[in-house]
Amino acid sequence: MLAHVGIDFGTTNTALALASDDGAVALADLPGFTGALAKTWRTVLHFAPEGKPLAGAPAIERYVRGQGEGRLVQSIKSYLASASFSRTMINGRFWTLEMLIASYLRELRQAIREPLGERAVVGRPVRYWGAADADDDARAVSRMRTALADAGFTDVVFELEPIAAALRYAARLDHQEVILVADFGGGTSDFSLLRVGPDLAPGDAGAILATGGVALGGDSFDARIIDALVAPSLGRDTTYRDTFGAATPVPHWLFSRLRRWHHLSFLKDAATIELLEHIQHGSSVPERIERLLRLVQEDLGLPLHQAVERCKVALSLSEQARLVQDDLSLNEEASRPAFARWVTPELDAIDGVVTDVLARAGATPTDVDTVFATGGSALVPAVRARLAARFGDKKMAGGDELTSVAWGLAARAQQLFSP
Repeated sequence: MLAHVGIDFGTTNTALALASDDGAVALADLPGFTGALAKTWRTVLHFAPEGKPLAGAPAIERYVRGQGEGRLVQSIKSYLASASFSRTMINGRFWTLEMLIASYLRELRQAIREPLGERAVVGRPVRYWGAADADDDARAVSRMRTALADAGFTDVVFELEPIAAALRYAARLDHQEVILVADFGGGTSDFSLLRVGPDLAPGDAGAILATGGVALGGDSFDARIIDALVAPSLGRDTTYRDTFGAATPVPHWLFSRLRRWHHLSFLKDAATIELLEHIQHGSSVPERIERLLRLVQEDLGLPLHQAVERCKVALSLSEQARLVQDDLSLNEEASRPAFARWVTPELDAIDGVVTDVLARAGATPTDVDTVFATGGSALVPAVRARLAARFGDKKMAGGDELTSVAWGLAARAQQLFSP
């Protein structure tokens, strides 16, 4: 008999879990780097000049092995709600967004190496990144459903990601609680106030008290590190002599492209490279502009953002860390208090959503028994501190930050599809 499938297709990472009819749930093993096994895949596709696209860890390995040859496509989930993005040209062929996601999901299915069938419960954020209204949200769901069907999942139920995470937490309980699930993804952060317990399922009347979301996540925290540590070292806020000899600020739009990994490739065109060479020639700090030019010409976006992520993770473990990227001669010091200051706008936005969720449920912090924080950014001390300041540190809970949503989606599939 086929296992019940839960798919957490994320902006940054993807995981798949399987549940048996007796309720046992396990995360699927995926091929990782250099032959190791992993529980998550980066949500990326690599298109070599020849051959089929690869997904996840195999895609990144081929991209690195080829020294940046071909095209690396990432953060495809973030375009689901966009009416302006429909297709892109890769290796002389047009690919729609649905085709890109379906290709990723087919590679994911093949990597599992066991039959998955046609049914799945698939996670979705409370608010898709970039969705301004209900029409945008419906567009995102429709596109995702089309991609899933093309990948062989023709019988799909969508479940809110924070509710799936709540199922992971509820599996530990022998009593009923009111919990706030804080699910921090790569592109969105979602919050749900729920009643959970061994006798409650997500579909039960009154289980869901209120939900809310905001279009920021781990990528937003990475962008703040880019702004504070990387962009100044690559020439932001410096000047150069223009054609007429006047001191001119280096255009800030160049550095806005650094904030998102998938936007860096937009700089690699003849006009931008010519502009950078001109700026370097007249720059007040030519060695910094030379770094920026090297970043663009040598496709160093992936190693740069990997260094940024390492720095962010290190700041979750200690008070001091360094951002080191040898190809760009970067070696910058960061501190946990400084990082907390950089991400203040994101923390304020999180506070605002939590306030709104509580208000719409008619609840106060004292009504909440537990705050279950999941997702990679749940590990950021400044995020935890904001939540603890409102609810109290004793109410904070976590665990399986990168895989709890996939676990809960598979458990939900077992609830819905078991005979």
